[in-house]
Amino acid sequence: MHRSRSMYALSALLVAAACGQAKTDNAPKKPLAQKADKLEIAKPKQTAAAHDYTIETKTANVGFMMEAPVEKIRGKVPGSATTGELTIDLTDVRKSAGLVHVDLSGLELFQRKAEDGKFGEETKNDMQNEHARAWLEIDDSAPAEQRKKNALVEFSLTRVLSASANNVLEMTGPERKILIEAEGDFLLHQRKSRKKVKLEATFAFAGDVPQSVHVKTVEPLGVDLAEHDVRPRTAFGKLAQKTLSAMSEKVAQVAEIELEFTAQRKGKTLAAK
Repeated sequence: MHRSRSMYALSALLVAAACGQAKTDNAPKKPLAQKADKLEIAKPKQTAAAHDYTIETKTANVGFMMEAPVEKIRGKVPGSATTGELTIDLTDVRKSAGLVHVDLSGLELFQRKAEDGKFGEETKNDMQNEHARAWLEIDDSAPAEQRKKNALVEFSLTRVLSASANNVLEMTGPERKILIEAEGDFLLHQRKSRKKVKLEATFAFAGDVPQSVHVKTVEPLGVDLAEHDVRPRTAFGKLAQKTLSAMSEKVAQVAEIELEFTAQRKGKTLAAK
């Protein structure tokens, strides 16, 4: 009788441990980023040298890479998916701010698989694209309102930490290039995290009149998917049995984002010839 009770207790303990392990495997391994629907920024104080710039969608190029041991995944969105505005003080670029929006509704993934130690040609796998949309909760199983919120990716540049030159107006020539290290908030899957980013900004001038600025990342912006609750899902609100860490051979846990666009100055006028 005593042995029977012991066996029963041991069985119950093993079942409880197994259930607990399943819950643990599916639970986030680290604290999730703060919940947020959208980002807000405060524009810097307006001065005579501060100008507003609007991103040209036709010039925008936003994409990411996820490199795992046996598979490389590249993601991209149409240029029209990227919008936003910058405010830049040309006498002191440290007094600048910006907000970039990216709509993931048109997201496409392409993959390269490792065969015999070498990665093959890039292809598009429809099932993989369906899975990605489920993970992000932007597929048809998500309610329309949630789908719209989850499709919104934003980066708010709130602080310039350093710049290779602070005063663009003291530079000369039709193109004036500077390197910037900045920080701000990054929004993905309705969660925001603090990020640092290195950018190259090339200002175009007509004479002494600023016309536009071309911005691109110097180094990819790394985003931890788990931190933003982007995990394997079978449908909206339904986690898959396989965890992100269990799929690490095929799916990288960090997305390396690259961004490039041209923003035109509002109300610009060409310099007299």
